[in-house]
Amino acid sequence: MVANYLTGTAFMLIVLLILFIKICNDMKQEKIKRMYQILDVVVALYVLLDAMFAASLLLRLQQILVLRLIVFLFFIVYVITPFVWQLFVRSYVEAPHGRLFRVLEKLPLILMLAMVFISLKNGYVWEISESGEYMRGRGFQLFTAINLFYYLEAFSGEASVRVGGHSGAVQRRGLESYAGTVFFCAVALAALSAGCFAIEAVYMGYIPLLLRGVPHAYSYFHVTGLHYLTVSCVLVPALSVIYFCIEGGRSRGRLVCMLLADAAAVAIPLLCVSRSQLLFAVLLALITYMQMEHQLNPIYVAFALAGLIVLYILLTIARSHDTAYLNTVFEMKRHLPIFVTQPYIYIANNYDNFDCLVKGLVKHSWGMKMLAPFWTLTGLKFLVPSLTAFPYYVTKEELTTLTMFYDAYYDFGVIGVFVFSALLGAAAYLLMRMMRQVQNPITYLLYAQFALYMLLSFFTTWFSNPSTWFYFAVTAVVTFLVSHKIAGR
Repeated sequence: MVANYLTGTAFMLIVLLILFIKICNDMKQEKIKRMYQILDVVVALYVLLDAMFAASLLLRLQQILVLRLIVFLFFIVYVITPFVWQLFVRSYVEAPHGRLFRVLEKLPLILMLAMVFISLKNGYVWEISESGEYMRGRGFQLFTAINLFYYLEAFSGEASVRVGGHSGAVQRRGLESYAGTVFFCAVALAALSAGCFAIEAVYMGYIPLLLRGVPHAYSYFHVTGLHYLTVSCVLVPALSVIYFCIEGGRSRGRLVCMLLADAAAVAIPLLCVSRSQLLFAVLLALITYMQMEHQLNPIYVAFALAGLIVLYILLTIARSHDTAYLNTVFEMKRHLPIFVTQPYIYIANNYDNFDCLVKGLVKHSWGMKMLAPFWTLTGLKFLVPSLTAFPYYVTKEELTTLTMFYDAYYDFGVIGVFVFSALLGAAAYLLMRMMRQVQNPITYLLYAQFALYMLLSFFTTWFSNPSTWFYFAVTAVVTFLVSHKIAGR
């Protein structure tokens, strides 16, 4: 275990050193270069202290003062890292902010640093016992939540709307003629999804939203193969955004049809009691809009998030999962409202499950685990069930959320995680190159899908999920149809 940490640390430090040298030699803008150098050093310190922290705990270091010093310095760097990151992002996109804003945004940093220093006395965030045991304090959850502030600021601010480097008007020049094909694809996909949902409802004999007292009814509501088409409606709102951005809603007839298609795309996840599909539909549309328009009204975002929270709670209730049952599964130390504990578990428990995998894995699967989409979509898993018969290492049977790197480690260990990360980085680079000069409007949808999977990388093994590749396949078909239409003009 310690060897894995040390190997990973050495690899990351080498990568950071290479990037540092590369930026120093190639970067011309002095301000951006300086900020990246600071960020690189801070991240290197974080990686090094994290390894020292983990090694000290695993080796049960008995020098209490040294252990406390390591933990203290780790949390200091843990606090500083996201702050430096958002400063780098701001310098990169050249985002202007007033003096008052720059003062106010330092308040979370000051608060977290104060919490770390206070912990030296009262263990509010962390504590090292006299026996050398590390323990989280009562304020740890609040501390980690505040720490997300600067990451969210960097993601949702100017970086997300300006990193493309071109204005929306320039990027969309000449795309107006493709509106008709995009409209046809969106409406046809919504109609296909609605038809498949109707077939499933008739075949299964019930609709999950209307069924009461059966906690997992939504899990059984599917006809093998057909359900992929049913839930493909999550792509419709994003296609609708593309259509309205390049056409402007000038045709009232098409406007009504597109709104009906959007209504069907939202109604199907609601009727299936699928919170994830509803979240996908909304977030894909949101990311697509941000990328095309390079602006987003915070008021609209606030209303959208408020609406999603309400629907999330209602769908949880509709699943017939009462509060007592969920609290029993979650085993929270403190009695918090269920709308707080459930999202928290969906974020926090994934890492515990990954830890279970690292500790409990007997042997690697050498690529078979990540090939699950191929076994499923080709139907081979039904002929040879052993192709997907791999045990899951999780903390509880009911809590099966993982991280994106779960299957990569399952297949090839630490090396698999590194290679998989490199492939994702290469894919992200190619997508960013494509976004600089958009030739096909469906490129925005492709970008939104990949961005969403990266945004939710903490949740599950997206690229080992058959649905992910089915969505990409549908997007590829739509891309072909639009390209064919373009070529035909």
